Amino acid sequence: MRQRAIPGLLAVLALALTGCGGASDAAGPAPEISAPADRVEPLDGIPEPRLPVTVASADGASVTLTSVDAIVPLSGSLSEIVFTLGLGDRVVARDITATFEQAADLPVVTRGHDVSAEGVLSLRPGVVLAEKSTGPVEAVAQIRNAGIPIIVFEGASDLSSVDKRIADVAAALGVTEAGDRLRARTAERLEVVRTTIPASTDKPRVAFLYVRGSASVYLIGAANSGAAGLIEAAGAIDAGKEAGLDGDFVPITSEAMAAAAPDVILVMTKGLESVDGVDGLLALPGVAQTPAGLDRRVAVIDDGVLLNYGPRTDQVLASLVAQIHAGA
Repeated sequence: MRQRAIPGLLAVLALALTGCGGASDAAGPAPEISAPADRVEPLDGIPEPRLPVTVASADGASVTLTSVDAIVPLSGSLSEIVFTLGLGDRVVARDITATFEQAADLPVVTRGHDVSAEGVLSLRPGVVLAEKSTGPVEAVAQIRNAGIPIIVFEGASDLSSVDKRIADVAAALGVTEAGDRLRARTAERLEVVRTTIPASTDKPRVAFLYVRGSASVYLIGAANSGAAGLIEAAGAIDAGKEAGLDGDFVPITSEAMAAAAPDVILVMTKGLESVDGVDGLLALPGVAQTPAGLDRRVAVIDDGVLLNYGPRTDQVLASLVAQIHAGA
């Protein structure tokens, strides 16, 4: 069966607001789940940027920074890294997905693919940090043409992206030493989580479902959803990828769910709320007939951290490991 990929779904994912995490509704014994707190943990001390620095932007431009006094990160993921490096007091605006406590009072100037160039420029930033998926391209060009340094970073797709993302942002802001410390701390914490993953050749199949009941959006993650790396790192199999579903996401159909045959369904908190909980999720085509549906095995992670691949990924991974291996 040929599936229709949904292009640009990662941009849609970036628009999701975070909520409170929850435990799975597994039929068997459920673990005590502690969802990642909606705040970041900055490094000790405030780093002093060493400027000027010249960096290669992911869109091919060469950018020289002489000031990082007013930073505008155009994604929640980039905001998380900047704050954790200890430069949060220099951030003057946020993307709607930067929902963690320390950024909550900052003005919102962008919603993923809906950047307000005028809103950004009104803040007179010293530097703007963007993703390759940031848009529209006209807004990005308008900011750059106004003389504001804008650095574009490659997107993150799996755990191997975490170290490079931190290093790249730290180098761009002239705080390489702080970046090295954060990379070491993050790697150490991820390694601790890896030691908790059950050793088993019978790995659970996990399907990532992106659902928004209010917008009638019901999708299953395919090979390039961005969730496969996290699921595999948690000692499981990405069911959509394993089933050969192409692209980022495909519509949830009885055929797609039968092909994926997940043992566990992974959803975002707000998505589960939007379909009125597990019962609403099971009402979607084919979901109730899967092993996960029959056992009501649902893993839930906050929207604002699930696919960030940043300094809090160890918390995300720990929560996912605990939920998908419940009762194993």
